[in-house]
Amino acid sequence: MIVTIHQPNFLPYFGLFHKVNQADIFVIQDDVKFDERWGNRNKIISSTGYTRLNVPILKGHKFLENKDVKINNLIKWRKIHWKKITGGYNNAKYFHLYKDYFKNLYEKNWEFLFELNFEILKKCMNWLGIKTKIVIESDLNVAGKSTERLVNVCKAVGADSYLSGVSGRDYLNEKLFEKNNIELRYQNYESIKYAQNLSNTFIPNLSIIDVLSNIGPEVNQFLKN
Repeated sequence: MIVTIHQPNFLPYFGLFHKVNQADIFVIQDDVKFDERWGNRNKIISSTGYTRLNVPILKGHKFLENKDVKINNLIKWRKIHWKKITGGYNNAKYFHLYKDYFKNLYEKNWEFLFELNFEILKKCMNWLGIKTKIVIESDLNVAGKSTERLVNVCKAVGADSYLSGVSGRDYLNEKLFEKNNIELRYQNYESIKYAQNLSNTFIPNLSIIDVLSNIGPEVNQFLKN
């Protein structure tokens, strides 16, 4: 059984779904410290290359666990996001298939960032045809930090293999996996180029919304490739 483990990201890039699709179980880390890099932000296409979408969070909440981080709704971030998204994708070939969902998403008044990220994750997995089981880490009651925590998660779900992103080579204690008889695998992912709305030069690793808007129903085959 293969498990992959990841923090909740906002509108994740396609590479995350590529990794999740190769696992039997995806454990989403709601009970670890918030990651400022991708927890509340991501990139989408724009007329000048790409632009960032940032979900503002309450002051001091960047030090909390993911499940406790609240959105700062005093800032009109939803209107800003929607203007950027429609500006970048209204003329994309398949955006009309997903527009109503995202419009409704942005009309809802979200309080917790994790709930927003989790909703987007589940919906995108459904669109991509990914059947991997999702487990919320806090339900496992695991302890430990860094590699030790990952090993404990693997044990808690009965996994004998752990699938890491390629950046895991820089910080994982590989011997600890070996000591616990857990096979350590690394994702092999390189973005496949496709025609992007507003850009003649391919911009890799944008949010999943870019792949959906430009590839549409063919995204399942794209995932296999």
